[in-house]
Amino acid sequence: MTNHELLQPVRVGAWHLRTRIAMAPMTRGFADNEAGTVDEKVAAYYRRRAADGIGLIITEGITPSPLGKGTFGVPGLYTKEQACSWRGVTEAVHAEGGTIVAQLWHVGRLTHPDLIGGHAPQAPSAIQAEGLVHRLRKPFAMPSAMTADEIREAVRDYKLAARYAIEAGFDGVEIHGAHGYLIDQYASTATNLRSDRYGGSRSNRLRLMKDVLEAVGEAIGMERVIVRFSELKDDQPSFRWVEPEAEIEALLDVFREAGLRVIHPSTNAFAQPMTSGLTLHELARQRWDGAIIGVGGLTMNTAADAIRAGTIDVAAFGRPLLANPDFVARLRSGRPLVPYEPSVHLSELL
Repeated sequence: MTNHELLQPVRVGAWHLRTRIAMAPMTRGFADNEAGTVDEKVAAYYRRRAADGIGLIITEGITPSPLGKGTFGVPGLYTKEQACSWRGVTEAVHAEGGTIVAQLWHVGRLTHPDLIGGHAPQAPSAIQAEGLVHRLRKPFAMPSAMTADEIREAVRDYKLAARYAIEAGFDGVEIHGAHGYLIDQYASTATNLRSDRYGGSRSNRLRLMKDVLEAVGEAIGMERVIVRFSELKDDQPSFRWVEPEAEIEALLDVFREAGLRVIHPSTNAFAQPMTSGLTLHELARQRWDGAIIGVGGLTMNTAADAIRAGTIDVAAFGRPLLANPDFVARLRSGRPLVPYEPSVHLSELL
């Protein structure tokens, strides 16, 4: 079993990873709700996965702004205090030989004033999302269309958060540009009705994505940046790209122009074809010569097949790593995985 593709080392971006296994970002909600800081329990949670041999740990979403918080207990990276609290996490992971990046996650309109200091949610346009806020169980609030100054401030927030991440000892950051959150809200005609330079054409709608990537790359070096993108919208389960190949090509053009080298296409169903009989990751691989992180209900076998085929370079697992802190050890020994049980594995930092 030691020759398994997932157990081989790989160079991705700035990082020499000891295995091709990544821990996918998963919202846990165990930060101090007011301060946005994390504690030794969170450090122990990540340390345990690093000790197991995970190649790349991508944290739960961390908000770069007090206006970017989408539920209770979301950690932040917009104050010195928050950055200092993350130092305990990164030191614990590094002590076990691991690599860890901070996912920067601004939810945009998918929140409520109760979570963001009484303010209206930020969004490209004043279009209210349907559904209920996670855990708060109140309807999403009507957002305010961001002004040009507010857009510039949001970009600065991402840049500062990236700097704080490096100060905290992170090896890099992942920009969450997927799932219908702020950056993705700008990218989509379903949520962006602007007529200025951030709306209208596809290139204009991707301008915020480009601005954020360039600002973060300037702050910490593009070799330490990953971007996550998707067709999926958390609040619009039936949403589909009208022109999938054109959308992917436009996104990859932005990533190439920014100098990005690592991308993380996100889907719930890795093997499901998107168009022309090809999956999201296969469509991306046709057009991208950098590293690709695969995710979406992967098993050990499907992940190994995708790595062998050259479709992805690293395989990200979410729920299996909540249920199996010894995921790598089980893979090495051939032992079966413990099934994921939400009532057990979501309630504690195991």
